[in-house]
Amino acid sequence: TWVGLKNYITVFQVPDLIGTIFNAFWLVVWFSFIPVGLGLVVASVIHRVATGRFGEVARTVLFLPQVIPLVVAGIIWGWLFARAGLINQILSAIGLGSVTRAWLGDFDWALPAVGLVGIWVLLGFCTVLLLTGMTKVDPALYESAKIDGAGWLSEFVSITVPLLRYEIGVCLTVTVIAALASFDIVYVSTAGGPGNSTAVPGIQIYILPFTQRDIGLASALAVMLMALVVVAIIPLQWLSKEGKQ
Repeated sequence: TWVGLKNYITVFQVPDLIGTIFNAFWLVVWFSFIPVGLGLVVASVIHRVATGRFGEVARTVLFLPQVIPLVVAGIIWGWLFARAGLINQILSAIGLGSVTRAWLGDFDWALPAVGLVGIWVLLGFCTVLLLTGMTKVDPALYESAKIDGAGWLSEFVSITVPLLRYEIGVCLTVTVIAALASFDIVYVSTAGGPGNSTAVPGIQIYILPFTQRDIGLASALAVMLMALVVVAIIPLQWLSKEGKQ
């Protein structure tokens, strides 16, 4: 039955559906901005300090989460975040038992907990990519900066970050897409709960057709998600091309 734009309008009228889009943008902060920022710092430290075999081990350890299936990562972190999990045991051991909780079952903390899983998964990818970019920077630039009296922070802000625009753009593009299109980690760890506090478009696109038999609404949400991803990555692609030039 032809319904025109009814399904698209419904997406904006149902709070649970529009809420999934806001949750996805919150995950962009956790899955994208934080890993890229931390990745810059970690890559800079490894580039300066960790050389030889130690540097290779550091790269391997950081990149390991990338080769672990996301479903497995979600299960492992589900155990860690459980009320009797390792995280709560450590907090209790250091005298912070009052803050322990079922992290993935808490309305306020479930989404940040999922975000921490995303940081763990994507930090290694960002670090290795940025570290590869740093090896291409001419060492003479750093030597000239040191002669002029620049410290580590000045070198990082004035030389490292500007010359890594292309790599930063690639990292942001990949991680933003991972955040907006997230499904595996969220579904395995919380299934969108408690309530809809961690529900993202990917979860609803799965639930609507397979449990509620509403294929039209799920398709409309999927098209809107695709449009959001395109709108989000266009400026990032522009940044990458400018940096490459």
